[in-house]
Amino acid sequence: MNIDLSDYRKNYKKDALLETKVPEEPLKLFHEWFKEEKKSCYNNDEINAMSISSIGEDGCPETRIVLLKEYSKNGFTFYTNYYSFKGRAIKNNPKVCISFYWRNTDRQVIVKGSASKVKKEKSDEYFYKRPKGHQIGSLISKQSSIIYSRKFLLDQYNEWNKFFNKNTIKRPFSWGGYIVKPYKIEFWQGQENRLHDRLIYIKKEEKWIIYRLSP
Repeated sequence: MNIDLSDYRKNYKKDALLETKVPEEPLKLFHEWFKEEKKSCYNNDEINAMSISSIGEDGCPETRIVLLKEYSKNGFTFYTNYYSFKGRAIKNNPKVCISFYWRNTDRQVIVKGSASKVKKEKSDEYFYKRPKGHQIGSLISKQSSIIYSRKFLLDQYNEWNKFFNKNTIKRPFSWGGYIVKPYKIEFWQGQENRLHDRLIYIKKEEKWIIYRLSP
């Protein structure tokens, strides 16, 4: 099978991304872009979806989609199983790359940083905000391990769901949050004729320096 996709293309016609019109702090620009993408959505798009890449135990990059749950001057926070492929990868090498693609505004944001676990209290706080079904899912999933079948998974879920009708669900130690503290953040704005705008913030000591990259 050979499927030709050479005619798939889009011409971008958005406002330019100029050094003179961006804030000194990249988080402020991220927040502006996030709000603008949210306004442009007409349905329940998960604009907080992001890809995260880490170096697996076999030395090969691994990328998957997770959901951003918080961002601040300290970094970008998401939650997962600590014993999953990505959890084990982060333990061996905390350097990761996360990226956002927002098609409504023709934008990308790429973040390079170091990931570390959030405090247990913070993981607890978020875990108990989650719907009961999600809590049970986190409890029974030995993420990234091989299982017999989907029926095996559903049987476990139904069994634990009955049990927790009368019992409190506690956050498993295998599940919690990571925060990615950035040292590079690139903002990409699609432009006509593939002359895209790319501004990158690089942290040097405690100050962010802005550079323009060739498209």
